[in-house]
Amino acid sequence: MIETDYKIYFQGKKITMLGLGLLGRGVNVAKFLAELGVELTITDLKSKEALEPALKQLKKFKNIRYMLGKHELADFKNCDMVIKSAGVPLDSPYIAEAKKNKIPVEMDASLFAKFTPATIVGVTGTRGKSTVTHLLEHILTRAYPKHVFVGGNVRGMATLPLLKKTKIGDIVVLELDSWQLQGFGDSKISPHVSVFTNFLPDHLNYYKGDMSKYFDDKANIFKYQKEDEVLVLGDQAVKEIKARFKGRINSEILVAKKSIVPKTWKIKIPGEHNRANIACAILSCQELDVPKDAIKKGVESFTGVPGRLELVRTVGGVKYYNDTTATTPDGNRVALEALGTKSKKNIVLIAGGADKNLDYSDMAKLVHKTVKALVLIEGAATEKLLSLIPKNTSYPVCIVDNMKDAVETASDFAKKGDTILLSPGAASFGVFKNEFDRGDQFVKLVKKLK
Repeated sequence: MIETDYKIYFQGKKITMLGLGLLGRGVNVAKFLAELGVELTITDLKSKEALEPALKQLKKFKNIRYMLGKHELADFKNCDMVIKSAGVPLDSPYIAEAKKNKIPVEMDASLFAKFTPATIVGVTGTRGKSTVTHLLEHILTRAYPKHVFVGGNVRGMATLPLLKKTKIGDIVVLELDSWQLQGFGDSKISPHVSVFTNFLPDHLNYYKGDMSKYFDDKANIFKYQKEDEVLVLGDQAVKEIKARFKGRINSEILVAKKSIVPKTWKIKIPGEHNRANIACAILSCQELDVPKDAIKKGVESFTGVPGRLELVRTVGGVKYYNDTTATTPDGNRVALEALGTKSKKNIVLIAGGADKNLDYSDMAKLVHKTVKALVLIEGAATEKLLSLIPKNTSYPVCIVDNMKDAVETASDFAKKGDTILLSPGAASFGVFKNEFDRGDQFVKLVKKLK
C-alpha cells in the first residue's frame, strides 16, 4: 500500500474501541484515529475516575464519545469497525455482536501490519519474546540506523501510529503475545519473518485450561506465511509445532539451536535460556542480511530488558534483580537456574501472587532446593505454592501483602554475597496494577536502600 492509503481508509470511519486501559497503548491508538477524523466511541468497564490519567490525554478531541463503567450492545451494531484491546474474553458477547452484524474486528498490531509497507519481524513464545524483540531492535538499529522500529507488546507503545513513520525498506520488530495474535488470525496474515521461541503452560485462566486454544492463537504468527517467508523456531518449540502442523507450514523453517552462539562471544545477559534467545536473534538477523560482525557486536553490547533478570543495583555486597515479568513457574525456573549456584544457597526469593490456573509442583521443588529464604506476596498462587513446599523447611518463609514489606524482609535475610531476586512465577493482579507496577515498586524501593 502507498503511504497515504491508511489516511484515506480511516477518514470519516465510525469505529468502536473496546478497552482503553492505562498503559498508554489504547490512548495512543485513540489519538491516532481521532487525528485522522474517525468518529470514535471508546468503551471500557473501568470508571471515569479510574481512567482519568488516560482521559486527560484525549481531552482536546471532540470526535470521541465515551461509554465508561459498562458496555452497550448498540455500540457494536452501528459502526464500520471494532478495535479490541488485548485480553478481551474469548466469549465476549460484544465481539459476538459485532461479528453477527458483519462488522470487522481488528487489533492494533495486526491492523498496522495490513497497511505498513515495511518488513515485519514478529516474535512470540511463552518465554523469551521480550528479550528476543529488544535484542533484535538493538542489533538492527546499529546495522540499519533510522530504518528500524519496535512495537507490539511493548510497554506504553501503540503500534498503529507507526504508520506515520514506516516506509518501504524499514524493518518493524513486533513482540506479539497470544492475545495480539488473535488479530493476525482474524485478518489471516502473518509477519514476513516469524520467531517462535518456545511453548509452555501460561494464561490457562484466560483459556479455561485449554492449551490447544492458547497454541492456536500463538500459531497465527506462522499460519499465513508464504513460501518465501521464514519461521525461526527455538529448539524447545520444534517438536510441539511440527507435531501439530506437520506438512502445513508454508514458510522455510530454521531451527535456532543454542550451539550456533559462539562460545567465544562475551555475552552480558546471564543464563542458558538467553543463549537460546540469542540463537533466535542470530538466525533472524541473517535472514535480514545483517553482517556477521554487526550481529556479534550487537549481541555483546546488549545488557538486557528492564524487568527481565535486570540487575538493579548492589547494596552492601547483595545483588538485587528485578525479574517481574516471570509470571509463570517456568519463568521463575530459568531465573533460579541463571543466578543460583550448586555449591550454596545464596538466593533470597520474592515470589508468589495471583494464579493463572498453573501447576506449581515443579516450582515448589526447585525453590525448596535452591533458596536460603522465601518471601511470598499474598495471592492464590502463593497458597498453591505453600501447600506444595515441605513444612519442615530449613529456611524462613514469610508472607507479605505489599512490596515495601517484601523488600525489607528479603533484605533482612540477605548478607554479603547473596542475591535478592524478584521472580514471582505468578500474575500481579490483586496487589499490583500489573506486572510493570510490581517491578517499578521493587526498583524504586531498592534504589532507596542505603
